[in-house]
Amino acid sequence: MDLFEDGPGNTPEFSVSELSGAVKRAIEGEFGHVRVRGEVGRVSRPRSGHIYLDLKDDRSVISGVVWKGVSARLEHPPEEGMEVIATGRLTTFPGQSKYQIVIEDIRPAGVGALMATLEKRKALLAAEGLFDEQRKRPLPYLPEVIGVVTSPSGAVIRDILHRLRERFARKVLIWPVAVQGKGCAPEVVRAIEGFNRLQPGGAIPRPDLLIVARGGGSVEDLWGFNEEAVARAAAASAIPLISAVGHETDTTLIDFVSDRRAPTPTAAAEIAVPVRRELLTWADESGARMTRALLQRIETRAQRLRDLSRAMPRADTLLDGARQRLDLLSDRLPTALSRGTEKRRVQLSDRAGTLRPSLLARLVAHGRERLGRRTDRLSIRPIARDIDRAHDRLGGLNARLQATGARGLADPRNRLTTLARLLETLSYKGTLARGYAVVRSGEGHILTGKAEAEAASGLEIEFADGRFALGGSTSRPKRKTKPPEQGSLF
Repeated sequence: MDLFEDGPGNTPEFSVSELSGAVKRAIEGEFGHVRVRGEVGRVSRPRSGHIYLDLKDDRSVISGVVWKGVSARLEHPPEEGMEVIATGRLTTFPGQSKYQIVIEDIRPAGVGALMATLEKRKALLAAEGLFDEQRKRPLPYLPEVIGVVTSPSGAVIRDILHRLRERFARKVLIWPVAVQGKGCAPEVVRAIEGFNRLQPGGAIPRPDLLIVARGGGSVEDLWGFNEEAVARAAAASAIPLISAVGHETDTTLIDFVSDRRAPTPTAAAEIAVPVRRELLTWADESGARMTRALLQRIETRAQRLRDLSRAMPRADTLLDGARQRLDLLSDRLPTALSRGTEKRRVQLSDRAGTLRPSLLARLVAHGRERLGRRTDRLSIRPIARDIDRAHDRLGGLNARLQATGARGLADPRNRLTTLARLLETLSYKGTLARGYAVVRSGEGHILTGKAEAEAASGLEIEFADGRFALGGSTSRPKRKTKPPEQGSLF
């Protein structure tokens, strides 16, 4: 038996920091870089730009952190519920006594994980009503300017321009963007928003229609058009938008929110404009139909006019009756004029027999006699008598008026005399006559106390027989005397 067995007292003693450091070195030295497959749990994005998340499976959870510099380079930022494969270093965080993985790269665990994320985003946007048909705008029939958001170096833009040139040449504005990779989504968002910020009538014309186009590819290649920011930018666009991403079998989120989906970029150009030759043919055919319809209408009206004209009587027939009545009346007119003249001559003779000179003389004499009788009635004496009588009545009324006026003025005169005596009794002049005086300052203010008198620059004393100035300036113009205030007499 060993005499010196190890016991609790011989166990090495560590500080908390030393023990945490030893655990950290052991974990980092044992594992180094690892790849972990799991489902993303809680995701936190503070304003520092770092990403904190949990990786979990059906039994365990491990914390993870993506530093700011790494998170900016991620093609597929982690989202809750996404199945991923994370690559990084396993380390510890002594501040909370836990271990974690510092993630340097994170990718979806296959196409299934991407599709699950896509379905989740689709459900979110559909719940907000961004897929509703009611909010989709109609496309302009013949846009003047078309804005195209795509890569300037691919075959897509050449196909679109070639198809537009064949169908109906229009002005095209191209906004170059990356159509895959981590820069795809933000560049497409900037392009859509940039086209919408252009002002109508500005130096750069504002498009009447937008086409967002890209050729075919895998789910990973087209993933930029599945980003939520791209879908929201397309839904918020005030300019009608056609999505032409991938081939006919490829479907992205932008296809659901756009106003129209084209199976290919070439089909988007065909949707954007009609065929010019077909329009010209349609215009020619419409013009020909309109001409034929117009000629047929004119011919129908002409035939109708001819039919109506045959049913109408001739002008000579309409005038025959009137012409015959005119001839008949013209023959009767001389006889009627002679008969009317003779009749009126007889009437004049009958009435002229009563207008003899002797009759007129009798009428004048009778009128003169009536005038003389009325003149006698208008003699001067009755008029003078009426004038004297009116003069006497006027004199009586004048005397009554003077007596009434004198009586009416007596009472006010007595009251005025009484008030004048009362005013004389209450006037401060009477008080001055009894030996009092009014004291004013040099400025004319009435003084009522000793302190005011001492502070005044000069004094003016009013007695019953006049005013007397003491000190100060005496050149002030004399003001109209007012009754002093109470307490100013002494």
